[in-house]
Amino acid sequence: MRPLILKMSISLDGFVAGPNGEIDWLFRSSDEGSRCWVEETLWQAGLHAMGSRTYFDMARFWPTANHPMAAPMNEIPKVVFTRQESLDLHAGQTTAALRDAQAQEGAGETPAQSASLKSWAEAEVAHGDLAAEVLRLKQQPGNFILAHGGANFAQSLAAAGLIDEYRLVVHPVVLGKGLPLFSQVATPMDLELRSTTVFRSGVVAHVYRPAKQS
Repeated sequence: MRPLILKMSISLDGFVAGPNGEIDWLFRSSDEGSRCWVEETLWQAGLHAMGSRTYFDMARFWPTANHPMAAPMNEIPKVVFTRQESLDLHAGQTTAALRDAQAQEGAGETPAQSASLKSWAEAEVAHGDLAAEVLRLKQQPGNFILAHGGANFAQSLAAAGLIDEYRLVVHPVVLGKGLPLFSQVATPMDLELRSTTVFRSGVVAHVYRPAKQS
């Protein structure tokens, strides 16, 4: 059974975004080393999983982005989780996260990007019970499932104990307030540190797995 890995960038005080979803701090504190680390993780995945809000942001950003991470995000299959019985993949509104990302990357659609747009339009939609849908996807062949967020989706996965590995990219930024990652976890969760990678900018990538129960 393939694992579900959560990859999230977080502030030093545990927030994945500002109070209104702002992520400008993430771009400000990243460096080439940390970006390459994330890009490698993206290429290793067999399926990219995300909540609907994050899907709409990414579907509007990545197909026209001039960024090395655009290739794995566009080429690897996607699944979007939603509580809605039906989801229009062409809907969506501009969010703070999307505006922050677009401010960092010039974007302009060209005919060569039609395949990327098609990839996002053909994303699978999972709207059943969260645990059941995750189990169904884990049972499929292929490389690991990589969950991106947003905050609510990541919180739900963590609270339900569905995450097999955490890849947390900690940025040297204190937000003071924002959207936390573990606010829905009801009881303490023990983790085992598998690796730590320190980058020149002060960004630190930690890989954790849930500790085995004795």
